[in-house]
Amino acid sequence: MIHAEYIKDLIRRIDDFVWGPILLTLLLGTGIFLMVNMDFLPLRKLGWALKCALGAQDNAGKHGKNTKEGEISPFSSLMTELAATIGTGNIVGVATAMVLGGPGALVWMVLSSLIGLSTKLSESLLSVKYRIRNEKGKLAGGPMYTLTRAFPIKGLGRILGKAFALFAVFASFGMGNMTQANSIASVMEDTFQVSRSLTGLVISIVTILVVLGGISVISKVTRVMVPAMAIFYLFGSLAVIILHWRNIPEGIGTILTMAFSPRAVAGGVGGHLTASGMQAFRWGVSRGVFSNEAGLGAAGISAAAAKTEDPVRQGYISMTGVFLDTVVICTVTGLVLACSGVLGKLDESGNPLTGTRLTVEAFATVFGDLGAVLISIAIALFAFATIIGWAYQGEKAFEFLVKKPGYCMIYRFLYGFVSFLGAVCALEVVWDFSDICNGLMAVPNLICLLVLSGEVCGEVKKYHYKN
Repeated sequence: MIHAEYIKDLIRRIDDFVWGPILLTLLLGTGIFLMVNMDFLPLRKLGWALKCALGAQDNAGKHGKNTKEGEISPFSSLMTELAATIGTGNIVGVATAMVLGGPGALVWMVLSSLIGLSTKLSESLLSVKYRIRNEKGKLAGGPMYTLTRAFPIKGLGRILGKAFALFAVFASFGMGNMTQANSIASVMEDTFQVSRSLTGLVISIVTILVVLGGISVISKVTRVMVPAMAIFYLFGSLAVIILHWRNIPEGIGTILTMAFSPRAVAGGVGGHLTASGMQAFRWGVSRGVFSNEAGLGAAGISAAAAKTEDPVRQGYISMTGVFLDTVVICTVTGLVLACSGVLGKLDESGNPLTGTRLTVEAFATVFGDLGAVLISIAIALFAFATIIGWAYQGEKAFEFLVKKPGYCMIYRFLYGFVSFLGAVCALEVVWDFSDICNGLMAVPNLICLLVLSGEVCGEVKKYHYKN
């Protein structure tokens, strides 16, 4: 009989390998390759893309195409994508990276996200271009359809498409749902003394009510919820940074110094952390990718539902999600930790504070006991947004595998039930297993992007250089 601890250790080792140097190099390498071959247009056109995403530009697009083809607006599509990516990683993940990799990890989070702009643009562009209508007339798209319809070796494309969809379904149940529900239940229990079973029941019911309506209802919720929760969190974070304004130069200096230091040095304003530049690189890149999901491919599923006939334009709109998720929200979190002087503080056992406790400590320097309440609310909102954002992405992957849209109702009820399990169960193994699936999604997606890179870069250049 195989011991349970052996299974846990094996899954943890596999998780470490999947998210190790090979995958991170492939993710960064693909992003750099695409960025160079696009003449750095994702960076050069970032301002224009943000105007498109926020509605400051005409929805008809540069070449006057109408936007009748689709189910939800481009903005709603972006909010659904952001709902799936803006989660506990923007709070807990940043704190973990800056403890294990030192404050300099924040620099590599931001730099890797800028490279990820080209990856997110490409996977969303292809998902819109190769989307289909299912037997119910609903749009369906994503890397699995791109691989099936556009990959030059048809048999291999079908295999890779099914592999992506299978990993996406598992990731939706695990990383997109159970682990998020568990985070909500934990903070509700610790801060408000609400039982896990009650929290799980509420999450399950609300999730089912939202996802039963499909993408139209999900998008209506996310287009209100995502901006509201982002503003709520940013307002509190900026208050902490502003009230510690004297520490801003030292905090930024420490972040920049430790990002490129070849040796371990003290880190944090008044802290005791040590980490080398290589540790900062490792943790910054891995947590950055984990946060914004550029290269994993799931965002393309939501992008394919947008009302647009211009794949390039929608690719740019989707790309802004990486900027908003990591460059904005994660940077603000990092500055809160660096400027508040909490990095390097120790707990009762003499170990450095990390994760939620570290962020709570940072907010407490300004808000006192209210800091724990603010962070708990932020985590609950971010995590629930991830649950409903991943519901649509997982459902479309499920639909691709079963080939019958009618079976998706089973997925929706099962997805809601899984939320309850996630809230009440211990999830260490589930977290690692779903993290593996999350990472493995990237492999077929990145292969697709590299093989079709000529087509993608050609489309982007044609869009800008046509006239």
